[in-house]
Amino acid sequence: VQLQASGGGLVQAGGSLRLSCAASGRAFSSYAMAWFRQAPGKEREFVTFINFSGVITNYAASVKGRFTISRDNAKNTLYLQMNSLTPEDTAVYYCAASSERPGARTRIYEYWGQGTQVTVSS
Repeated sequence: VQLQASGGGLVQAGGSLRLSCAASGRAFSSYAMAWFRQAPGKEREFVTFINFSGVITNYAASVKGRFTISRDNAKNTLYLQMNSLTPEDTAVYYCAASSERPGARTRIYEYWGQGTQVTVSS
């Protein structure tokens, strides 16, 4: 499956952004999906995942209550709604797909999008 992330940009603290990840290739609905992010000089970190049907989600503590992951299997698209953004959310955001159960480890995700930059100004 090929993944294309979009929707990043520059936003002021307290603002919102919605990221999208368009999938093509093999059946999108059979994959667990996740968002990770990587800030300059830091390792890639887990943000959130969603199972293949969209019923099960999980969030990193740092974004819980502010970010919402969702998917539209009919449109082969994954979303990340980000609210109440802070400068600490500044990073390149990556979507990823796994044919296994979803989790927080990068190694279980076989496919990755190219990343979209999110910058939050104070």
